[in-house]
Amino acid sequence: MNVFAADGWHGRLGWALGLTADDPAERAAALDRLDAAERNIRDALDRYNRSLRREFSPGREVARRRYEKALGRSLPSGLWHWPFASDLDRRPGLPYVLLFLEWEARYPREWTRHAKDWGTKEKLIREVAVARHDEAVEARLVELVDTVVRRPYRCKDREYVRVARAVDTDRLRSRLEAVSRSDDRWARCRAGYVLWLLDRPGVPHTRHVWRTWSDSFRD
Repeated sequence: MNVFAADGWHGRLGWALGLTADDPAERAAALDRLDAAERNIRDALDRYNRSLRREFSPGREVARRRYEKALGRSLPSGLWHWPFASDLDRRPGLPYVLLFLEWEARYPREWTRHAKDWGTKEKLIREVAVARHDEAVEARLVELVDTVVRRPYRCKDREYVRVARAVDTDRLRSRLEAVSRSDDRWARCRAGYVLWLLDRPGVPHTRHVWRTWSDSFRD
């Protein structure tokens, strides 16, 4: 089986769709599968390391392939070798990339406990922050930006400005304007900042720019 074909992705990671389920029992079952996948990785790595310590090990290549296979069946390691394609929406692995980001956005405590990887989060956000998505993918990205600006800041959330600029639509602006009128002061600040940047595509999104905005908002 080609693990990067659509059926290959589902065969490796189909269980992970339960990580964002509304039903707590379904999420718990998916978390159990993830924990089992991580145990398999540790076991496969241990076997591979033992083969490396032996001067002659005919099973070394088998152990290496077993370890790589185990990595591909877990998160986030199953996304580390997401193959490049010029048309992002036609990459079979895209649903699982979005799933990983949605999981962190909707259930941050579970994500942090079971699969925390800020570097992978940053990399995947940057990869999906491109223009010309199909309507379904665009809607999911708008939902992600909306969720992130409403919640307390988490590591690498600042990268979602890239996504907002990539999917700058009336739908996104309407969501952000609604947040900018909410009761949460810092949600209003974040939403207003993103809207301000959308109106100024030439302004870089830097820590200095953000601090200047947030200081003025505080006043």
